[in-house]
Amino acid sequence: MCQQDYNYIGLDVHKKTVAFCVKRADGKIISEGVIQAQKAALQEWASQQVESWDGCMEATMFSGWIYDTLKPYANELKVGHPFRIEAISSAKKKSDRIDASMLADLLRANLFPEIYMAPPHLRDLRSLLRYRNLIVRESTRMKNRLSCLLMECGVEYDSKRLHGKGYFEELLKELEEVPESVMLMLRMSRTSIESFKSAQAMILKILMKDNALKKRVEYLMTIQGVGGTMALTWACEIGEISRFTSRKKLISYCGLCGRLDESAGKRKRTPLSKQCNHHLQTMLIEVSKLAPRYNIELAMVYDGEIGKGKNRNEATIAVARKLVGYMFAVDREQRPFVVTKSS
Repeated sequence: MCQQDYNYIGLDVHKKTVAFCVKRADGKIISEGVIQAQKAALQEWASQQVESWDGCMEATMFSGWIYDTLKPYANELKVGHPFRIEAISSAKKKSDRIDASMLADLLRANLFPEIYMAPPHLRDLRSLLRYRNLIVRESTRMKNRLSCLLMECGVEYDSKRLHGKGYFEELLKELEEVPESVMLMLRMSRTSIESFKSAQAMILKILMKDNALKKRVEYLMTIQGVGGTMALTWACEIGEISRFTSRKKLISYCGLCGRLDESAGKRKRTPLSKQCNHHLQTMLIEVSKLAPRYNIELAMVYDGEIGKGKNRNEATIAVARKLVGYMFAVDREQRPFVVTKSS
């Protein structure tokens, strides 16, 4: 195929519109314009592209379905990292037309910062798991609100048993001189908590039954301290484990190391990087607070860090890094976890 017959297309995606710019390898603009962000309109536009083309777009909340719609028509379609694109292409003037042209330039110059795009099925599972995380946060907020309602009325209660169904019903019967409005809010809060609990269980049950995740989750759960939710989070958020070539890169992706800052021969690390997978980072840190209770090797890592004078947070991060190493080995080799001297 002649190079002049090959096009590079930059797509600036938005909620209602998609701006595009079609360029040759030499930078000559063939066409540019705006399409309605609708499947039928995008398919019609893509089918009118006579010559082979590579396309690219910035990762947004709208990128997923647009990527799936245009992928069959493109020779190659890439999704880019928003922060890196901004760092490379920051300019004084900004518009949809300019952004689309800039994306096409990055693509044809081989400077486009591509990110991993998970298969549609895995993205659906990931969305379901993240929705479950949202429900967990809302449930926690509701539990805290229920406790606040009782404290505002000066009610004494057992905080460890408060969210048990039986204890809560007994507590309501014993309440005296509590306004009806508070009683109503207490019952509504309790109903919401029960609803959230049922939704969480249902989502986990659906995910556990998925054939694409089941085997991976079973292997990951052979690591003492790793439960079903942690294993599911790992499998959904990581996607294809083969895309990571080393444990260090995976630790960086999970946000368990600082950003490297090196200049004039001086090298230092900042606190934990914010450019990471926050869902994995949060889950790994929370699990690592409890994992040493069930895993002797992780307990030794924690105690070793404390013995060096590190604080509890630093020791927890060290445990999380070790846990990532264990999970990386198990997921990559697809076999149950076995402790070795090198572990």
